[in-house]
Amino acid sequence: MKPADFELLSGMLRSRSGLVLSKDKVYLLETRLMPVARKRGLESVEALVEEVRKKNEEVLFRDITEAMTTNETFFYRDTKPFDTFRDDILPHLLEARSGKKALRIWCAAASTGQEPYSLSMILKEAAAKLHDWRVEVLATDISREVIDKAKVGLYSQFEVQRGLPITHLVKYFKQVGEMWQIDESIRSMVSYRELNLMDDFARVGMFDLIFCRNVLIYFDQETKNDVLERLSRVLPEDGRLVLGAAETVIGVSDKFKPVANQRGVYARAVPVRH
Repeated sequence: MKPADFELLSGMLRSRSGLVLSKDKVYLLETRLMPVARKRGLESVEALVEEVRKKNEEVLFRDITEAMTTNETFFYRDTKPFDTFRDDILPHLLEARSGKKALRIWCAAASTGQEPYSLSMILKEAAAKLHDWRVEVLATDISREVIDKAKVGLYSQFEVQRGLPITHLVKYFKQVGEMWQIDESIRSMVSYRELNLMDDFARVGMFDLIFCRNVLIYFDQETKNDVLERLSRVLPEDGRLVLGAAETVIGVSDKFKPVANQRGVYARAVPVRH
């Protein structure tokens, strides 16, 4: 790929999604964008870049952005955050919200739904404690395509084998041909919306818990700080933020502080002035 082509695509992706691509990721651009080129009847990524140069076409820009920002996910990914949610975060929030008996959870960059459905299965298991509570799980992603897949909740044998306990497969899924569909009782617990993490979060309201895992690693320092600053505005002081195993707020943002003995879990560090 020509340097000028890489600069054009990487610049567009950064401004539209926050994704930062180093020059050693040329192969990733070529691999992920070839299907986009073929879909448009083009023979190469170079021809696709020419389309970008010639046309100010939103559908084309969206297709490229979605191809580059669709990342891998699976049920109960990394296990520990979900154990922490069940054993520490949920009990904390149940006590803190016992007066209003309402809980809002946001899964940002939720991809094809495994994360919000994992949380929802844990909530389902805790139904006795939540029977008169109003619980909302909002899942968002920049990609309309993955949101559509998540809503259907249909997964391959390979997808359900990755991280999902066999007991939960039996309890919460039914086989549909060669695929597995998560039960309507779990699907109905999650609402999906298209949302770019570069957008204003005010329109989604306040949350008691935010899962924003394995997405900040794709941003540069300035963008990470900006996203964390905006996340802090939609989280109360006793709320919780959960990041991915390779992510931290240390040296990035002063808006959050680590929660003791809960790896990857953060609380607001200072009151936000409005």
